[in-house]
Order: sequence, then C-alpha cells, then structure tokens
Amino acid sequence: MEEQGALRLIEAAKEARLNAYAPYSGFAVGAALLGEDGRIYRGCNVENAVYPVGVCAERSALAHAVQSGCRRYAGIAVVADADDVCVPCGMCRQALSEFGSHIKVIMANLRGDVHTLTLGELLPQAFDAGYLTKG
Repeated sequence: MEEQGALRLIEAAKEARLNAYAPYSGFAVGAALLGEDGRIYRGCNVENAVYPVGVCAERSALAHAVQSGCRRYAGIAVVADADDVCVPCGMCRQALSEFGSHIKVIMANLRGDVHTLTLGELLPQAFDAGYLTKG
C-alpha cells in the first residue's frame, strides 16, 4: 500500500473515531478497513456497561465490510488519542486473520505517529481454518 493510500485510511479512521461510544473508558478508537474493491469500511468502538458486550473499532469495520459483501482486504488503519500508536487487541487480530496475514495494519495516534506491520507480523502462527478438521 502506497503512502497516499495509508494517509487516506488514517483520515477515514480519524473520522470514524468521532462516532465512538466510549463513556466508560473514554478511549475512543476509529478504524478504516480498505477492501480490495477500493472501498473503505469504517468502524468505531462501542462500549457497554457489561464490558464483554462492547465491540472494538476494528471488528466494527470488519462487520461493516462483510455485511457489504467485501471479503478481501488490503489494509486497515486504527487511530486513537494515545501517547503511542493504537495497536489492535488480540481478539481483533484473530478476527482479521480470518481474511489473511497479508493485510497491512496501520497503527496511528492523533499526534501523527504511525507504525505499519502486516497482520502476520502482529499475529504470527495464527489459529486458522487449517487447524480445523472435518469428520
């Protein structure tokens, strides 16, 4: 993914972050997932008083893409107002890995810090369909 595409994804994630519902942690996160179809699918975190019921921004963006019919992704940007870049949690890494270790993960903060890795670098030896047997 070229630098211009990464910047576009970061901006889309910043916009998505504005819609976050984070009354408990105050940690608003936005994500923007780039489909190989060229479309950007946005997501934000949605917290709940019963913490496990909440959803992270990355999985919110993934759900948006899947329900829109997109199953192939080039990259995802994740942005939060933090001292360091915002990295996806383990659950989000696993959810994204269902669609390939090649996905570029652009982690950023509002100060302009950016770090990019592939999903495979963030989650080496991910549990995937190859571990499942039928019959």
